Order: sequence, then structure tokens, then C-alpha cells
Amino acid sequence: MSKAGYLKIILPIVVLLIGVAGAGLMMKSRRPPEKAQREFAGVLVETVAVKREQHQVTVAATGTVQARRRAMLAPQVSGRVTAIADEFIAGGFFREGETLFELEKVDYRLAVEQAEADLAKADLDLALERGRARVAKDEWQRLQAGNGAPNPLVVYEPQLKNAEARVGAARATLAQARINLERTMVKAPFNCLLLDEDIDLGQYVRAGNTVATVIGTDLVEIVVPLPLAELSWLDIPRDGKGGAAATVQFAAGDQTFSWPGRLVRALGEVDPRGRMARVVIDVDDPYLLQQQSADERPPLAVGMFVDVLLQGQRMEQVAVVPRRALRDGDTVWLADRDGRLRIRAVEVLRREKDSVLIGDGLQDGERLIVSAVAGAADGLKVRLHVEEAAP
Repeated sequence: MSKAGYLKIILPIVVLLIGVAGAGLMMKSRRPPEKAQREFAGVLVETVAVKREQHQVTVAATGTVQARRRAMLAPQVSGRVTAIADEFIAGGFFREGETLFELEKVDYRLAVEQAEADLAKADLDLALERGRARVAKDEWQRLQAGNGAPNPLVVYEPQLKNAEARVGAARATLAQARINLERTMVKAPFNCLLLDEDIDLGQYVRAGNTVATVIGTDLVEIVVPLPLAELSWLDIPRDGKGGAAATVQFAAGDQTFSWPGRLVRALGEVDPRGRMARVVIDVDDPYLLQQQSADERPPLAVGMFVDVLLQGQRMEQVAVVPRRALRDGDTVWLADRDGRLRIRAVEVLRREKDSVLIGDGLQDGERLIVSAVAGAADGLKVRLHVEEAAP
């Protein structure tokens, strides 16, 4: 083998041995990295700032809209239906005094004419009896010349009283006939909505038979059950005036509609099963008939299930915190100035739907932890994520 052949074999081996030796030397001379001690920064927490202020207590409840006025309509006289208002169908609105339907008037007009004739005859008979009584009295005075009082029969006193009674009866009969004639026109007893009807043109209806049902449109009421403890927070009037303001809400899809209302009375009884008291909320113009401008709200119709927010007492210098901030045993977690978690007992005055009212135990500006912390203990190091005003 030539010299060039030996070089081709030996040279790669020498290079490889040099590389291995160099790598070993580098590994022996390398110093291990020093271990750095990382300081614990603390558990990341979300906080809100405590603010003590005046707060309006809100009592939340639910109820069903009910009619304040409801009437079963029945004609006071009998007759055949001759006319019906165009709106006299279920869902029709009427103002007080508007005619709903009319009954045939012929018989009642004849009754009025007959009563007028009877009254005229009774007036004539009374005039004749008065004339007879006057003549008889003059004759008795002329013949007896003051010898005592005359016999009542002689001077026609019984006959005169009888004639006056017939005139009174005739007038009453005429008045009744005219009233019956007016009653052939059945009118709305108040501003109302027609719920149902059961008559048609040409139908004969009898006095006293129910033909329609109406409910009032000026006002509806919502009967709301409340726990007994909630009553102490509310102003409940005894005379139906005043009372706590209320907001009635109805959710439809992603929209919530509101109506102003007022607490007007308590029903004065407690449900023996649920131990709940019941109060009544009034809402004016539920069907929006008195609105001057367009209103996108739907009517607050009878039968709707709604939420009710009642305004209760005003409380001074209380801290309103989220419900999630209250921990077991009526305690809260605070982040102090040194970034440490502190557990503190507080005075819970009231629990509302989304918040808790705290009396003693919290001061303005303190940072209240509202997020969950696993293994929370007094003195645990924390760091703040977001600080925002308490609701």
C-alpha cells in the first residue's frame, strides 16, 4: 500500500481521537451552574376597594300580575241584541261609559209611553179631587159656621190622599220605565279590557245572565310572597297611600322591560305552609293606554310572571360587598399593606341577591379579596391582580 493510502486511513482516526480528547477536557473543566433561590411572589388574587356609604335596601321577590278590577257583565233587562260595538271581541278596549251592545227598545219605549199616559191621568184625577175637596170645605164652612172640625170624608181628605198616592205611583212607574229603556244600552262600567263574550246579533238574552267578562285597564296589582323577616325592611302603608317604591321587571329573551310600581298594602295573613306573608304592588296604566309617545314595552298583561324589586330602608355608613367575598363563619379575606392575607370577622347586616351589607369590621380603602384562594391562611403572601371599586 502506498503512503497516500495510509494517510487516508490514519488521518480521520487521528482527527476523531483529537475531538474526543478535546470534548473530555472541556467536560472536566466545566463548572456546574449555581442554584438560584427564587423568592415566592405570592398568590395572585383579585380585590375590590371597600367603600362605606349610604345604601338603599332592595328586597327582591316574584309574583303574578292580577286584575285589580274584574266584572262579570249581565244585562239588567231582557231582550234581543240589535247592535254590538266593533271592539266587542276578546281583547277589545273600552272607556268607561262606552256602549258595548244594545237590546231591542220597542217594548221599553211603549212602557214609557204607557207610564206617561198613566201619570197624566193620575194628575187629572188629583186635580179633580182637589177641586171637590175645596168645594166641599167651602160648603161646610158656610153651613156649619165654625161648629168644630169637619168630618174628613165630608171634605174629601181620604180621596185627596188616594189621588196623590196614585200620582206618586205613576211617577215611579214612569221613572222605572225610563231606566229600563236606558238599560237596553249596556255600557262599560269602567275603563276595561274585554276578556270574553258570549252574545251575537239577534240573540235573545235574559236579565241577569252573564254575557261577558271585563278587567280594568287603569291599574293592575301583583301579589308578592315575602319571608316574614323581609317585612321589617319595608314601609307598608295601612291606609293604601304611600308605601315603598317598586320596580316591576319582565324578561323577554335578552331584553328586560320595567314598570314603576308601589307597595300599597299587606294582605294581613301568613301562609301556614311556607310561612310567607303577602304584600300587594300596584302598577298604573299597565296596558300603556295613557302614554303620549311611542313605548317599546309590551303590555303588563294579567297572568304575566314578573320580578319585583322593592325599595326598603336607607342604611347609613355600610359597606356593600359582593356575596362571593363573604367566607364561612361571616368572615372576609383582606390584603394588607404588606401583601399578606388577613382573615377578619365582620358584622353581616343583610344578604341581598348579589351583595352583602357589612356593618362593623371593614374600613374605607381596605382591599377585599373576592377571588378563591386554595389553602387560604392568615398571613399568606398575596399579590394583587386588579383593584376596582366595590359595587
